[in-house]
Amino acid sequence: MTDRFATTPFGGRSLSHAMFAVQEKTARAREKLAGTDANHPEKWALLRELTQARAAFFLSDRTIAVLEALLSFYPETLLDGSTPVVVFPSNAELSMRTRGMSSATIRRHLAALVEAGLIIRRDSPNGKRYARRGEGGEIEHAFGFDLSPLALRVDEISEHAAAARDMERAIHRVRSEITIHLRDVSKTIDAGLSEERSGDWEAYADELAHLSGRVSRHLPLETMKVRRDALAILRSKVEKAYLDTLSNEEMSGTDSSFEHHIQNSNIDSHFERASEKSQKRTAAPETEDMGNAEPGKNKTEAGRSQAMLKMRQRLLDAKLKRGQHRDATPGELSAGQIKTASLPLGAVLEACPQIRDYARNDIADWRDLMQTAALVRSMLGISPDAWERARDTMGDINASITIAAILERAGEIRSPGGYLRALTDRAEIGQYSVVPVIKALNGEGRV
Repeated sequence: MTDRFATTPFGGRSLSHAMFAVQEKTARAREKLAGTDANHPEKWALLRELTQARAAFFLSDRTIAVLEALLSFYPETLLDGSTPVVVFPSNAELSMRTRGMSSATIRRHLAALVEAGLIIRRDSPNGKRYARRGEGGEIEHAFGFDLSPLALRVDEISEHAAAARDMERAIHRVRSEITIHLRDVSKTIDAGLSEERSGDWEAYADELAHLSGRVSRHLPLETMKVRRDALAILRSKVEKAYLDTLSNEEMSGTDSSFEHHIQNSNIDSHFERASEKSQKRTAAPETEDMGNAEPGKNKTEAGRSQAMLKMRQRLLDAKLKRGQHRDATPGELSAGQIKTASLPLGAVLEACPQIRDYARNDIADWRDLMQTAALVRSMLGISPDAWERARDTMGDINASITIAAILERAGEIRSPGGYLRALTDRAEIGQYSVVPVIKALNGEGRV
């Protein structure tokens, strides 16, 4: 059998210059391989490489499935590119091995493989696929599809597959960096807002919202790199703004600097668990509705959306507070804050002297107490959410007095965060007041 036998297609299909070029290249490649053992790739490994490199050959996944079916009709494991490798399955058998693909669809994908130069048609006089055997049973002539071009292009396929793997790794790396930048910037802005630190957090939040959103897998790598670089710049600005607001005491985390630092190793107290359970029961319908509204969201995107919602709520709270205190004299508290002070500051400091150790200078007024309490709550391991809820329920001054009282009894309280949540629950139903707490501390009672 010669390489030049049956090179034109059967029926109304015409011979294109691309078909003839592929056949000529195949013939020349075979001449170079004559008498050597090169180009004998394992067919399934080669198919895997081609699957990874299919974009370079403009092949779809279904076209690869048709090629897989063709390879399954070749009994040997290794493909020999030095001789024609012709398989001759019927359309019915091809349909079975492609899980019921229609004949018209199979023909379309076969044409794509021929056009890509990965197989060559060997059509019989009547267009049917079969093999003619000699007296000894060996195949003299076979009509069907020649798979030898696939073996002859193994080096090219491997190069494209390696390039595709490199591109996939690069995309995965950039996507991961984008996700981390989004998370870090969002949480830093949220921390700045929740701790009421100075900074243009609203502008940073607007810039983050512009750069947020789903990272599509089909975006070009260069587009994702532009987004990653913009997020990296924003992250640098946000972190610098946050660090500029930290005091020397906050920057130093050594035990010698904070002798009264409370290391809370067990935060799963009865109060914390009870509060979490009540919050889950309250939030269950809302969570279910969100899941039904966007069933396709993955966990990472859902978490990022929750962080963005939380940050927007911080911005709203900050705007409301600025509106409430706009007419207040600088350095003084508004009327809404003063009315929550139900006992003198001196009585609080006398009952809770330890909080003075954490003040930047001294505690001369209620504002100093509030700022010091915000610092102490983080060292006690109280979460920003628990602190904000206490402030909303009790008022800023009463919440600060409560923190000072908890600090005094920190050695006896297993979970300061859970304890504050329990006191907040009592305050919501009108069963908590700081007056008896301070009186109890002055009289060596319990909080």
